[in-house]
Amino acid sequence: MAALYEPGNDDVFVPTAYTRGPWDRRHQHAGPPSALLAHAIEAAAHIAGGQLARIALDILRPVPLEPLRVTARHVRPGRRVEHLEAILTLAADGTELMRARAWRLRSEALALADPEPPPAGPRGLEPAGRPSFWTDETAYIDALEWRFVHGGFDVPGPAACWTRMNVDLLPGRPASPLEHLLVMGDAASGISAVLDWSTWTFANVDFSVALERPPDGEWLGMDGVTRPGDRGAGVCSGVFFDAAGRVGSSSQILLLAPR
Repeated sequence: MAALYEPGNDDVFVPTAYTRGPWDRRHQHAGPPSALLAHAIEAAAHIAGGQLARIALDILRPVPLEPLRVTARHVRPGRRVEHLEAILTLAADGTELMRARAWRLRSEALALADPEPPPAGPRGLEPAGRPSFWTDETAYIDALEWRFVHGGFDVPGPAACWTRMNVDLLPGRPASPLEHLLVMGDAASGISAVLDWSTWTFANVDFSVALERPPDGEWLGMDGVTRPGDRGAGVCSGVFFDAAGRVGSSSQILLLAPR
Protein backbone atom coordinates (compact mmCIF):
# COMPACT_ATOMS: atom_id res chain seq x y z
CA MET A 1 0.00 0.00 0.00
CA ALA A 2 1.24 3.51 -0.78
CA ALA A 3 2.24 5.82 2.08
CA LEU A 4 2.52 9.51 2.92
CA TYR A 5 6.18 9.14 3.92
CA GLU A 6 9.03 6.73 3.22
CA PRO A 7 11.63 6.13 5.95
CA GLY A 8 15.12 7.37 5.16
CA ASN A 9 18.46 7.07 6.93
CA ASP A 10 19.07 8.53 10.41
CA ASP A 11 15.39 8.95 11.38
CA VAL A 12 14.61 10.92 8.22
CA PHE A 13 11.17 10.85 6.59
CA VAL A 14 10.88 11.33 2.83
CA PRO A 15 7.50 12.72 1.66
CA THR A 16 5.71 11.12 -1.26
CA ALA A 17 3.46 12.80 -3.82
CA TYR A 18 0.47 12.04 -1.56
CA THR A 19 1.55 14.94 0.67
CA ARG A 20 1.53 17.54 -2.14
CA GLY A 21 -0.62 20.59 -1.31
CA PRO A 22 -2.84 22.85 -3.44
CA TRP A 23 -0.98 26.17 -3.34
CA ASP A 24 2.46 25.22 -4.72
CA ARG A 25 3.36 21.78 -6.08
CA ARG A 26 6.74 22.04 -4.33
CA HIS A 27 5.09 22.17 -0.91
CA GLN A 28 3.16 19.76 1.27
CA HIS A 29 -0.37 20.10 2.56
CA ALA A 30 -0.12 20.71 6.32
CA GLY A 31 -2.25 17.66 7.20
CA PRO A 32 0.38 14.94 6.63
CA PRO A 33 3.22 16.68 8.56
CA SER A 34 0.75 17.38 11.38
CA ALA A 35 0.16 13.64 11.61
CA LEU A 36 3.91 13.00 11.53
CA LEU A 37 4.39 15.35 14.50
CA ALA A 38 1.58 13.62 16.41
CA HIS A 39 3.21 10.27 15.61
CA ALA A 40 6.44 11.50 17.25
CA ILE A 41 4.57 12.90 20.27
CA GLU A 42 2.70 9.64 20.88
CA ALA A 43 5.96 7.68 20.56
CA ALA A 44 7.63 9.90 23.20
CA ALA A 45 4.69 9.91 25.63
CA HIS A 46 5.04 8.38 29.10
CA ILE A 47 1.41 7.97 30.22
CA ALA A 48 0.59 4.45 29.10
CA GLY A 49 -2.86 4.26 27.58
CA GLY A 50 -3.21 8.05 27.82
CA GLN A 51 -5.05 10.28 25.41
CA LEU A 52 -4.08 13.36 23.46
CA ALA A 53 -6.44 16.15 24.55
CA ARG A 54 -4.99 19.08 22.63
CA ILE A 55 -2.41 19.65 19.94
CA ALA A 56 -1.49 23.13 18.69
CA LEU A 57 0.58 23.28 15.51
CA ASP A 58 2.35 26.37 14.21
CA ILE A 59 3.28 26.34 10.53
CA LEU A 60 6.45 28.43 10.54
CA ARG A 61 7.09 28.20 6.79
CA PRO A 62 5.88 26.10 3.85
CA VAL A 63 6.89 22.45 4.23
CA PRO A 64 8.74 21.37 1.06
CA LEU A 65 8.58 17.93 -0.54
CA GLU A 66 12.06 17.22 0.77
CA PRO A 67 13.45 14.87 3.44
CA LEU A 68 12.37 15.83 6.96
CA ARG A 69 13.42 15.09 10.53
CA VAL A 70 11.14 15.06 13.60
CA THR A 71 12.23 15.36 17.22
CA ALA A 72 10.03 15.20 20.32
CA ARG A 73 10.60 16.00 23.99
CA HIS A 74 8.73 16.41 27.25
CA VAL A 75 8.07 19.98 28.36
CA ARG A 76 6.27 18.85 31.51
CA PRO A 77 6.19 15.11 32.35
CA GLY A 78 3.62 13.71 34.75
CA ARG A 79 1.62 10.65 35.76
CA ARG A 80 -1.83 12.10 34.97
CA VAL A 81 -0.98 15.06 32.73
CA GLU A 82 1.99 15.53 30.40
CA HIS A 83 3.00 18.29 28.00
CA LEU A 84 5.13 17.45 24.96
CA GLU A 85 6.67 19.31 22.06
CA ALA A 86 7.66 18.08 18.61
CA ILE A 87 9.60 19.97 15.94
CA LEU A 88 9.70 19.30 12.21
CA THR A 89 12.89 20.36 10.45
CA LEU A 90 14.42 20.15 7.01
CA ALA A 91 16.85 17.22 7.12
CA ALA A 92 19.37 18.99 4.90
CA ASP A 93 20.08 22.00 7.11
CA GLY A 94 17.85 21.88 10.22
CA THR A 95 15.53 24.71 9.14
CA GLU A 96 12.52 24.63 11.47
CA LEU A 97 9.29 24.17 9.54
CA MET A 98 6.54 23.28 12.03
CA ARG A 99 6.25 23.10 15.80
CA ALA A 100 3.63 21.18 17.79
CA ARG A 101 2.76 21.35 21.48
CA ALA A 102 0.42 18.79 22.96
CA TRP A 103 -1.31 17.99 26.23
CA ARG A 104 -1.89 14.33 27.00
CA LEU A 105 -4.06 13.13 29.89
CA ARG A 106 -4.59 9.86 31.67
CA SER A 107 -7.61 7.96 30.38
CA GLU A 108 -10.40 6.81 32.70
CA ALA A 109 -13.90 5.62 31.83
CA LEU A 110 -16.58 7.90 33.30
CA ALA A 111 -20.35 7.45 33.45
CA LEU A 112 -21.33 10.51 31.44
CA ALA A 113 -23.82 11.27 28.67
CA ASP A 114 -23.28 9.80 25.23
CA PRO A 115 -21.45 11.99 22.70
CA GLU A 116 -23.35 14.30 20.40
CA PRO A 117 -24.52 12.14 17.47
CA PRO A 118 -22.75 12.49 14.12
CA PRO A 119 -24.40 13.49 10.85
CA ALA A 120 -25.50 10.80 8.40
CA GLY A 121 -22.76 8.22 7.97
CA PRO A 122 -20.71 7.60 4.82
CA ARG A 123 -22.73 4.60 3.69
CA GLY A 124 -24.85 5.62 0.73
CA LEU A 125 -22.87 8.81 0.08
CA GLU A 126 -21.07 9.04 -3.25
CA PRO A 127 -17.27 9.44 -3.27
CA ALA A 128 -16.41 13.03 -4.18
CA GLY A 129 -14.98 13.81 -7.59
CA ARG A 130 -11.61 15.48 -8.01
CA PRO A 131 -11.86 19.24 -7.31
CA SER A 132 -11.20 21.55 -10.24
CA PHE A 133 -8.36 23.42 -8.53
CA TRP A 134 -6.24 20.28 -7.99
CA THR A 135 -4.37 19.55 -11.21
CA ASP A 136 -1.52 17.26 -10.10
CA GLU A 137 -1.86 13.61 -11.05
CA THR A 138 -1.13 12.52 -7.46
CA ALA A 139 -1.47 14.79 -4.42
CA TYR A 140 -2.85 15.06 -0.90
CA ILE A 141 -6.41 14.87 -2.20
CA ASP A 142 -5.73 11.26 -3.25
CA ALA A 143 -4.51 10.19 0.21
CA LEU A 144 -8.12 10.14 1.44
CA GLU A 145 -11.51 9.05 0.17
CA TRP A 146 -13.98 11.92 0.56
CA ARG A 147 -17.76 11.62 0.93
CA PHE A 148 -19.70 14.84 1.49
CA VAL A 149 -22.77 15.14 3.71
CA HIS A 150 -23.30 18.68 2.43
CA GLY A 151 -21.21 21.21 0.52
CA GLY A 152 -18.22 20.20 -1.57
CA PHE A 153 -14.79 21.18 -2.82
CA ASP A 154 -16.19 23.33 -5.62
CA VAL A 155 -19.20 24.59 -3.60
CA PRO A 156 -18.42 27.77 -1.59
CA GLY A 157 -19.49 27.82 2.05
CA PRO A 158 -19.81 25.45 5.02
CA ALA A 159 -19.31 21.75 4.34
CA ALA A 160 -19.29 18.42 6.13
CA CYS A 161 -17.72 15.19 4.93
CA TRP A 162 -16.53 11.74 5.92
CA THR A 163 -13.08 10.44 5.00
CA ARG A 164 -11.02 7.29 5.20
CA MET A 165 -7.34 6.86 4.48
CA ASN A 166 -6.31 5.50 1.08
CA VAL A 167 -2.63 5.27 2.06
CA ASP A 168 -0.54 4.39 5.11
CA LEU A 169 1.33 6.95 7.19
CA LEU A 170 4.51 4.91 6.63
CA PRO A 171 4.93 1.75 4.53
CA GLY A 172 3.19 -1.09 6.38
CA ARG A 173 2.20 1.28 9.19
CA PRO A 174 -1.41 2.50 8.75
CA ALA A 175 -2.33 5.88 10.21
CA SER A 176 -3.93 5.66 13.65
CA PRO A 177 -7.36 7.30 14.04
CA LEU A 178 -5.62 10.31 15.67
CA GLU A 179 -3.17 10.60 12.78
CA HIS A 180 -6.01 10.18 10.27
CA LEU A 181 -7.91 12.99 12.02
CA LEU A 182 -4.93 15.33 11.65
CA VAL A 183 -4.29 14.38 8.01
CA MET A 184 -7.96 15.15 7.31
CA GLY A 185 -8.60 17.99 9.74
CA ASP A 186 -6.25 20.56 8.26
CA ALA A 187 -8.50 20.48 5.18
CA ALA A 188 -11.44 21.98 7.13
CA SER A 189 -10.62 25.36 5.58
CA GLY A 190 -10.44 23.75 2.15
CA ILE A 191 -13.82 22.03 2.18
CA SER A 192 -15.50 25.16 3.61
CA ALA A 193 -13.73 27.74 1.42
CA VAL A 194 -15.76 30.87 0.67
CA LEU A 195 -13.22 32.52 -1.68
CA ASP A 196 -12.42 31.47 -5.23
CA TRP A 197 -9.35 29.20 -5.32
CA SER A 198 -8.34 30.63 -8.72
CA THR A 199 -8.14 34.25 -7.52
CA TRP A 200 -7.38 33.99 -3.77
CA THR A 201 -5.03 32.18 -1.42
CA PHE A 202 -6.16 31.40 2.13
CA ALA A 203 -3.39 29.29 3.60
CA ASN A 204 -3.49 28.64 7.35
CA VAL A 205 -0.59 29.58 9.62
CA ASP A 206 -1.69 27.32 12.45
CA PHE A 207 -3.89 24.31 13.22
CA SER A 208 -5.20 23.67 16.73
CA VAL A 209 -7.24 20.62 17.77
CA ALA A 210 -9.01 19.95 21.08
CA LEU A 211 -10.37 16.45 21.67
CA GLU A 212 -13.13 15.39 24.06
CA ARG A 213 -12.28 11.72 23.50
CA PRO A 214 -10.01 9.73 21.18
CA PRO A 215 -11.33 9.22 17.63
CA ASP A 216 -12.01 5.65 16.58
CA GLY A 217 -12.76 3.65 13.47
CA GLU A 218 -11.93 3.62 9.77
CA TRP A 219 -14.22 6.54 8.87
CA LEU A 220 -13.84 9.99 10.46
CA GLY A 221 -15.70 13.17 9.60
CA MET A 222 -15.52 16.93 9.91
CA ASP A 223 -17.83 19.90 9.60
CA GLY A 224 -16.09 23.15 8.66
CA VAL A 225 -17.08 26.83 8.56
CA THR A 226 -14.77 29.59 7.24
CA ARG A 227 -15.26 33.26 8.05
CA PRO A 228 -13.02 35.72 6.14
CA GLY A 229 -12.28 39.16 7.54
CA ASP A 230 -11.75 42.40 5.64
CA ARG A 231 -8.17 42.95 6.90
CA GLY A 232 -6.47 39.95 5.33
CA ALA A 233 -7.21 37.41 8.06
CA GLY A 234 -9.83 34.72 8.42
CA VAL A 235 -10.80 31.94 10.82
CA CYS A 236 -11.94 28.40 10.09
CA SER A 237 -13.74 26.42 12.80
CA GLY A 238 -14.16 22.67 12.53
CA VAL A 239 -15.99 19.91 14.40
CA PHE A 240 -14.77 16.29 14.23
CA PHE A 241 -16.80 13.11 14.63
CA ASP A 242 -16.63 9.35 14.21
CA ALA A 243 -19.37 6.74 13.95
CA ALA A 244 -20.19 7.14 17.67
CA GLY A 245 -20.51 10.94 17.57
CA ARG A 246 -18.55 14.12 18.17
CA VAL A 247 -14.91 13.80 19.22
CA GLY A 248 -13.58 17.38 19.23
CA SER A 249 -13.04 20.66 17.42
CA SER A 250 -10.40 22.69 15.59
CA SER A 251 -9.46 26.23 14.65
CA GLN A 252 -7.23 27.65 11.92
CA ILE A 253 -6.03 31.19 11.32
CA LEU A 254 -5.98 31.99 7.59
CA LEU A 255 -3.83 34.49 5.71
CA LEU A 256 -6.00 35.90 2.91
CA ALA A 257 -4.42 37.39 -0.21
CA PRO A 258 -5.26 37.88 -3.89
CA ARG A 259 -3.27 35.59 -6.17
